[in-house]
Amino acid sequence: MNKKVRLIDIPKISDPRGNLSVIEKDCIPFKIKRVYYLYDVPSDAYRGGHAHKEQQAFLIALSGSFDVVLNDGKERLTIMLNKPNKGLLIPTGVWREIENFSSGAVCLVLASDVFEEADYIRDFEAFKLFVGS
Repeated sequence: MNKKVRLIDIPKISDPRGNLSVIEKDCIPFKIKRVYYLYDVPSDAYRGGHAHKEQQAFLIALSGSFDVVLNDGKERLTIMLNKPNKGLLIPTGVWREIENFSSGAVCLVLASDVFEEADYIRDFEAFKLFVGS
């Protein structure tokens, strides 16, 4: 995929009492302006189904697992998230769908901007025109 989609390790501090992960400083390449999470998603449902013109996102499986299906207009890629110390950076101009949620899965999303409907591309044909494919 020619976009800068990538998995990023989140620092993990291990301790006999449990693990602690921290997102601060330069862990992700943007300032966080919005935080939301998906949970209680039925295993046969999917979320996402859009791209952003300007906003970047960082997805983390806090619990359980799910697949993130990405499309940059030329290539399709599926990445399973199932570790709370690994996050997926999704830059602008990448279509995403999230599916195959395991029981108890929680998807945390850190976003580079506040909600702005005009930033969303919710039609796949319009997305292909946006990215020039």
